[in-house]
Amino acid sequence: MAKESMKARERKRRQMVEKYAEKRKALKEAGDFIGLQKLPKNASPVRLHNRCQLTGRPKGYMRQFGISRINFREMALKGLIPGVKKASW
Repeated sequence: MAKESMKARERKRRQMVEKYAEKRKALKEAGDFIGLQKLPKNASPVRLHNRCQLTGRPKGYMRQFGISRINFREMALKGLIPGVKKASW
Protein backbone atom coordinates (compact mmCIF):
# COMPACT_ATOMS: atom_id res chain seq x y z
CA MET A 1 0.00 0.00 0.00
CA ALA A 2 1.45 3.33 -1.04
CA LYS A 3 1.71 6.19 1.41
CA GLU A 4 -1.28 8.52 1.37
CA SER A 5 1.05 11.45 0.72
CA MET A 6 2.30 9.83 -2.50
CA LYS A 7 -1.24 9.18 -3.71
CA ALA A 8 -2.26 12.74 -2.82
CA ARG A 9 0.76 14.17 -4.65
CA GLU A 10 -0.14 12.21 -7.77
CA ARG A 11 -3.77 13.41 -7.61
CA LYS A 12 -2.55 17.00 -7.25
CA ARG A 13 -0.28 16.60 -10.29
CA ARG A 14 -3.13 15.14 -12.35
CA GLN A 15 -5.37 18.10 -11.47
CA MET A 16 -2.64 20.57 -12.39
CA VAL A 17 -2.06 18.87 -15.75
CA GLU A 18 -5.80 19.15 -16.50
CA LYS A 19 -5.88 22.78 -15.37
CA TYR A 20 -3.03 23.89 -17.65
CA ALA A 21 -3.70 21.56 -20.62
CA GLU A 22 -5.33 24.22 -22.84
CA LYS A 23 -2.74 26.85 -21.96
CA ARG A 24 0.13 24.43 -22.69
CA LYS A 25 -1.41 23.50 -26.02
CA ALA A 26 -1.79 27.16 -27.04
CA LEU A 27 1.78 28.02 -26.01
CA LYS A 28 3.17 25.02 -27.91
CA GLU A 29 1.29 25.93 -31.09
CA ALA A 30 2.55 29.51 -30.83
CA GLY A 31 6.11 28.27 -30.26
CA ASP A 32 6.36 30.27 -27.03
CA PHE A 33 8.86 28.13 -25.14
CA ILE A 34 9.62 30.85 -22.61
CA GLY A 35 5.94 30.91 -21.69
CA LEU A 36 6.00 27.12 -21.32
CA GLN A 37 8.95 27.38 -18.95
CA LYS A 38 7.03 29.81 -16.76
CA LEU A 39 4.27 27.26 -16.14
CA PRO A 40 4.55 25.13 -12.97
CA LYS A 41 6.69 21.99 -13.30
CA ASN A 42 3.82 19.74 -12.32
CA ALA A 43 1.70 21.11 -15.18
CA SER A 44 3.68 18.88 -17.53
CA PRO A 45 2.01 15.53 -18.31
CA VAL A 46 5.44 13.87 -18.42
CA ARG A 47 5.64 14.13 -14.63
CA LEU A 48 2.57 11.92 -14.13
CA HIS A 49 3.13 8.34 -13.03
CA ASN A 50 0.51 5.63 -13.40
CA ARG A 51 -0.57 4.18 -10.08
CA CYS A 52 -3.02 1.47 -9.05
CA GLN A 53 -6.41 3.02 -8.27
CA LEU A 54 -6.93 0.70 -5.32
CA THR A 55 -3.56 0.58 -3.57
CA GLY A 56 -1.45 3.28 -5.21
CA ARG A 57 1.23 0.79 -6.24
CA PRO A 58 3.47 2.43 -8.89
CA LYS A 59 4.89 -0.73 -10.44
CA GLY A 60 3.15 -3.55 -12.26
CA TYR A 61 0.38 -1.21 -13.47
CA MET A 62 -2.01 -2.57 -16.10
CA ARG A 63 -3.27 0.31 -18.24
CA GLN A 64 -6.29 -1.49 -19.63
CA PHE A 65 -7.73 -1.98 -16.14
CA GLY A 66 -6.11 0.83 -14.14
CA ILE A 67 -4.93 -1.47 -11.36
CA SER A 68 -1.74 -3.31 -10.41
CA ARG A 69 -1.01 -6.86 -11.51
CA ILE A 70 -1.50 -8.15 -7.98
CA ASN A 71 -4.97 -6.66 -7.57
CA PHE A 72 -5.83 -7.73 -11.10
CA ARG A 73 -5.00 -11.34 -10.32
CA GLU A 74 -6.97 -11.35 -7.07
CA MET A 75 -10.02 -9.74 -8.69
CA ALA A 76 -9.85 -12.02 -11.73
CA LEU A 77 -9.74 -15.14 -9.57
CA LYS A 78 -12.76 -13.91 -7.58
CA GLY A 79 -14.60 -13.21 -10.84
CA LEU A 80 -14.89 -9.46 -10.22
CA ILE A 81 -13.57 -8.47 -13.66
CA PRO A 82 -16.04 -9.30 -16.41
CA GLY A 83 -14.67 -11.25 -19.36
CA VAL A 84 -11.48 -12.31 -17.60
CA LYS A 85 -10.80 -15.84 -16.43
CA LYS A 86 -7.73 -17.84 -15.57
CA ALA A 87 -6.10 -19.54 -18.52
CA SER A 88 -5.85 -23.32 -18.53
CA TRP A 89 -4.57 -25.53 -21.33
